Amino acid sequence: MEIIQYLDDGGKPLRDLPLSNEELLAGYRALRRARHFDERALVLQRQGRLGVYPPFKGQEAAQVGVALCLKADHDWLLPSYRESAAALTFGMPISKLILSWRADPAGWGAPAHVNMVQFYIPIATQIPQAAGVAHAQRLLGKDAVAAVFIGDGGTSEGDFHEGLNFASVFDAPLLVVVQNNGWAISVPTQKQMKVQRIALKAQGYGIPGVVVDGNDLVAVWSVAREAVARAREGKGPTLIEAITYRVAPHTSSDDPSRYRTEEEAQRWQQRDPILRMRNCLNHLGLWSQAQEDQLTEALEAEFQAELALADQAPEPKPWEIVEQVYQEMQPDQEAAWRYLRGGKA
Repeated sequence: MEIIQYLDDGGKPLRDLPLSNEELLAGYRALRRARHFDERALVLQRQGRLGVYPPFKGQEAAQVGVALCLKADHDWLLPSYRESAAALTFGMPISKLILSWRADPAGWGAPAHVNMVQFYIPIATQIPQAAGVAHAQRLLGKDAVAAVFIGDGGTSEGDFHEGLNFASVFDAPLLVVVQNNGWAISVPTQKQMKVQRIALKAQGYGIPGVVVDGNDLVAVWSVAREAVARAREGKGPTLIEAITYRVAPHTSSDDPSRYRTEEEAQRWQQRDPILRMRNCLNHLGLWSQAQEDQLTEALEAEFQAELALADQAPEPKPWEIVEQVYQEMQPDQEAAWRYLRGGKA
């Protein structure tokens, strides 16, 4: 299958780009914002101010390019656990993300104008639920779409296949984005499946499967935009395989040197999505060092302000842990809630 690509590994445009100059600039700023958050979050984790954290360095374009196609107050985002970049670009406040990775109930849920569910930790369980959310939009008469993310390892789970089959049968407006970073924690992709491309699995469900260079923001944005338009027109789901690489460890508790070589990581760092996009802007005469310095300063100021908000959140109460399970409490849930409150109503 063809891998859709608009920028070469150095960021030089290979042909006319399907994005305006304003979109290219906005896309680069979104990439840099995501990387800045990721770097600062890892620092917070090392300081003991965050729980176990799954970094996404190297995979920014695969997430940001999709999120830029969506409307936070109209469409839906169902992330796995590594999609902080997608959540941030979609509209989730940094302070909420920090609290979420602190396992603080104040970080659970999303603001009223952001249609995003909480990060999914169990692998692939979000796929059938995303298909249901997408199908519900059609039943409600909306042209909203749902985007769900999964890693290459998650495509070996039964939930992945069940979700795709349901979405296909009902023409659900769903984007299934597989970030194929080559590793399911420590298991390489070639040991999980015999197909050369995960996107080929779409053929079994009668839906389009597309392979895109996941480190090329222009390519991801273009492919996702087309899939979103197709879904809004009632033409059903699309499976997008974004070829990318997790430069960072699987989580802040992982040691990737135990299962992959440093040479492999170094090769992929030469295709860094941030550097490629900046080089693209330089080729087009749209960016300068002064703009870069201003952006870095603005991103740090934003992060520090949001970190202060997160630090000011009150200590969580024990009973808050059962308050966001269902829209309305079930009997056993309410009993637990009352017990944790010391029997008080």
